[in-house]
Amino acid sequence: MILLVSETMQAWLDSAPEWMLNLPQWAYDICYDFFKSFIFDKRYLNIFTGLQNTLLLTFLSLLVGLLLGVIVALVRVSWDKEIKARPWGFTKIIMWVANAISKVYLTVIRGTPVVVQIMIIFFVIMANSNNKLLAGVMAFGINSGAYVAEIIRGGIMSIDGGQFEAGRSLGFGYVPTMVHIILPQAFRSVLPTLVNEFIVLLKETAVAGYVGLTDLTRAGNMIRGVSYVDFMPLLGVAAIYLVMVLFFTWLMGKLERRLRSSER
Repeated sequence: MILLVSETMQAWLDSAPEWMLNLPQWAYDICYDFFKSFIFDKRYLNIFTGLQNTLLLTFLSLLVGLLLGVIVALVRVSWDKEIKARPWGFTKIIMWVANAISKVYLTVIRGTPVVVQIMIIFFVIMANSNNKLLAGVMAFGINSGAYVAEIIRGGIMSIDGGQFEAGRSLGFGYVPTMVHIILPQAFRSVLPTLVNEFIVLLKETAVAGYVGLTDLTRAGNMIRGVSYVDFMPLLGVAAIYLVMVLFFTWLMGKLERRLRSSER
């Protein structure tokens, strides 16, 4: 450890400009901690790797969550609006089973922590595999899908029932009416909520380090462990998360304004 500190100090003295060495003690300490945390030994590359894994994990999990959420939402809405009132037959039995599975899925996933879910998937379900990214995508995708399903179901239920009747009057069956008339309106109404879910998912991926995946938070912890500096790596990680959230919030605002203008 003493050798590491001396090497870091020597590298700092060799690379720092003269004016930086003459700063007040508090400013000098901040610059030196920044150097130890990110510059020395190219430790900033850990941050880049973690950021890349975080964005990839979030994007893939969002795709899985959207697909799963739409399927579950359609199953539940179809059962409540269409299938439940039909006489018993093969189709109603299949939909009853699918609706029951969907309810259990929503209850279990929303009732347990995502940390426990990702550990179960990686250490139990995928015990013979070491694909940490796949485990993270499965865990966060399944978790996000439960919340997306309820968001989309709420959006569909908020559409006036006359829209279904309008589709029927145009000669559409239940499925074409849902695909061409109901779902586009539902997605438009719940889009801001879906973007918020994406932002929540982005921050939730910070627990991926529990299975050894080098995400942004784990990268900060790795730097903290080798630099013996706590504040600067964690501050850098928090700042990057904040910038990403502000960026996606800004995009959501622009999208909302465009949707409002198109409605006019």
